[in-house]
Amino acid sequence: MSGAGGTAAAQLLIRASGDIPVDTPRVPAREAAKHELSKPMYHENDPNLLQRALDHLWTWFGDLLSSASGAAPGGPAGLVVLVLIVLALIAALWWRLGTPQRGLRPADALFESGPRSAAEHRTAAEAHAAADRWNQAVQERMRAIVRSLEERALLDPRPGRTADEAAAEAGRPLPEHATRLRAAARQFDDVTYGGRTADRQAYLTLLALDLQLEAAKPQLSSTLRGAAG
Repeated sequence: MSGAGGTAAAQLLIRASGDIPVDTPRVPAREAAKHELSKPMYHENDPNLLQRALDHLWTWFGDLLSSASGAAPGGPAGLVVLVLIVLALIAALWWRLGTPQRGLRPADALFESGPRSAAEHRTAAEAHAAADRWNQAVQERMRAIVRSLEERALLDPRPGRTADEAAAEAGRPLPEHATRLRAAARQFDDVTYGGRTADRQAYLTLLALDLQLEAAKPQLSSTLRGAAG
């Protein structure tokens, strides 16, 4: 065998012998590359799952801001103005309505713990007032007022009664104090549920009401007056 034909035959023999690698088809070559790149040595510096999630989050947030700034009048500066307006509205609502309360009011809205006497509530109120804890002092003084009315049988003991209900019910046998009882109940609700802050004057107002109610004589209903006669 000689010439070009001999050379071609020799090349075929060399390729078949394995001295020079035979050409690999495209699909097996791709699979071999994927297998090679899947080895840990190639991924030692890759970001972890949390880092990848944060990267996607920041990318999404950046795209969102870019879209919003493009749609807002005035571009990015207009977007900043709109955000400031929204924050101002939220702050105004927060100031007007007070701190949002989680869930509904408890069933026993006025008395949180077990039954305590009016004297015990008064002692607690005085202790809070001495420490300038005016919110707690107002709460305990209101509880003392209601408990005292229950002890005097001017109110029926009822664990689930609210401050508003107690004021409305107590106003019937004590009509001269009805307005101040309702104001005291509102003060209690503002402090307990409305996120308001009491002060010394608010506590002194409830203290004066408590002392006056202790000396007040209830007004009997016409039914009771007829029975007494």
